[in-house]
Amino acid sequence: MKRIFFIIFIFQFLFAGYNDKILKQLKSNTTKFSFVVMGDNRDGDDILKEIISQTNQNQSISFLIDNGDLVRHGYKYEFKNYIQLIKTSNKPIISVIGNHEIPWYDGKNNYKKFIGKPYFSFSYGNSYFIILDTSTEDISKKQFKWLKKELKKSKNYTHCFVFMHTPLYDPRKGYYTKGHSLQNLDTVKKLNSLFDKYKISMLFCSHIHLYFRGNWHKTPYIITGGAGAPLKKNGFYHYIKVVVNKNKVSYEVIPIKRDYD
Repeated sequence: MKRIFFIIFIFQFLFAGYNDKILKQLKSNTTKFSFVVMGDNRDGDDILKEIISQTNQNQSISFLIDNGDLVRHGYKYEFKNYIQLIKTSNKPIISVIGNHEIPWYDGKNNYKKFIGKPYFSFSYGNSYFIILDTSTEDISKKQFKWLKKELKKSKNYTHCFVFMHTPLYDPRKGYYTKGHSLQNLDTVKKLNSLFDKYKISMLFCSHIHLYFRGNWHKTPYIITGGAGAPLKKNGFYHYIKVVVNKNKVSYEVIPIKRDYD
């Protein structure tokens, strides 16, 4: 019987997505740590390489979260290339699904095969991390129900960080107006109310190739879309360093400058 369970374990490990393998190793009880958040690295391998190079040299960083649009078209060879790039990091990189990861002919299959589950959660130290799937610019009823349960679990932790590629709103448009953001406004209102209710520490979004920080009602948010994709006007390449120090959290924007800029 033990041999059968061992074979099943090995089989699951060998055929697990990259996230699945990383998350099994990502455990800590610390109340002092830092992590990096970036988003929209597709079409910008040089920027992603620079971010990895910089974070490799920073021993205080525990892990990185890439908040979607990892690849251009969702092809298998693109995912293989992306994984080879992030394997050069000496720290775990957790990857979130974005709209560019779901090609019309294959949906989320390649993401699931190479990366893992489209939405999931994990804890690290005194913090809870919830990763949502907004790749279709909406979320399913099943995922919304799951999110409610996860937010309840998060109350057992000092901090709760939520990640979703597509933002609730487009800061350039304002509230309840369709922009480069979630398209179902009923979903948007429900999510914003839920985040407000549970007083999450920060909502991280990407999708817009710029940097924004503010509040959506009572929910603090950061939009970070500067990890390599073509920039919008006034945009700049960057990533966010988050420092958790017991009950306090700080956020630092780290610009990336290329030699030929």
